[in-house]
Amino acid sequence: MSTAKSINAYAILEPGGQFESYSYPVDDLKNNEVEMDVLHSGICHSDLSMVENEWGLTKYPLVAGHEIIGKITAKGADVHGLKPGTVVGLGWHSGYCGHCHPCKTGDQNLCPSAVRTIIGHNGGFAEKVRAQASSVVVIPEGMDPVSAGPLLCAGITVFNPIVQFGIKSTDKVAVIGIGGLGHLALQFLNAWGCEVTAFTSSDSKHQEALDLGAHKTLNSRDPDALKNAASSFDFIISTVNVKLEWNLYLNALKPKGRLHFVGAITAPLDISMFPLMLGQREVSGSPVGSPATIETMLDFANLHNIKPQVECFPMTEINQAFAHLKTGDARYRIVLSND
Repeated sequence: MSTAKSINAYAILEPGGQFESYSYPVDDLKNNEVEMDVLHSGICHSDLSMVENEWGLTKYPLVAGHEIIGKITAKGADVHGLKPGTVVGLGWHSGYCGHCHPCKTGDQNLCPSAVRTIIGHNGGFAEKVRAQASSVVVIPEGMDPVSAGPLLCAGITVFNPIVQFGIKSTDKVAVIGIGGLGHLALQFLNAWGCEVTAFTSSDSKHQEALDLGAHKTLNSRDPDALKNAASSFDFIISTVNVKLEWNLYLNALKPKGRLHFVGAITAPLDISMFPLMLGQREVSGSPVGSPATIETMLDFANLHNIKPQVECFPMTEINQAFAHLKTGDARYRIVLSND
């Protein structure tokens, strides 16, 4: 089956630039790859971090976009189980080595040689995108394709630790930050059966947090409220990318409780050792999940009608969409769509 020999996209051509029309050449499709038409592509804060080279990993021209919903148009000779016309999703990873220990044990998301969709690879702010077939997942029947994209990064980022650390339905849990990640964490943990508390710095988000799945809220700017919550939670997940008084949250954990980070904080963690040791508490972090865990998450979200709240822009208005993201007013994810 014929494939594109060049792909039209939107790229940042130089530091400080805006997205511009950009076309890049492609070779013949590899035997283990699929090519897909991009239907929708979510905008993640990680895309903004790459655009602004916050992590020092950006190479220009940059074609970002890693919350991709597409329709397969071509596949390599060794690809089985996927066929043209299938609607699939592609997230943070576009390929894996397939032979390291994490890959062989089902933890492909921990593969040290994984291909990151927007780092050294052209992403989904384009008409088409390519990836290893092993990295794409089929979108469940009946799932809204417009809102499904953010689940492939934001959704799996908060769902993965629920699975990895065996969170129980009887656990008391808390979510720090009610934003792009946090509003999904509330929904997943509520559907998981947990008693859910939302830490929020804004009283205006109290009712919204309850509507999203929190059973109660706690003002994170009130030191007394945090101190009164001592030894309350089995699991606290932080979705923010700013530095907070982490020892207050550490003290809010029960003995053997876990403070888990999924928000990308660049500042070092300031953690006191005695509360950690004496309570046998744990501090951890995690990336996105494996393809199998992503499939489980999509099925769970479809079963429980868990959806990100999205605002939609046409792909041609990508610069306006990023400007809206920078204002901090997006509620809560932005999705670009090709006509």
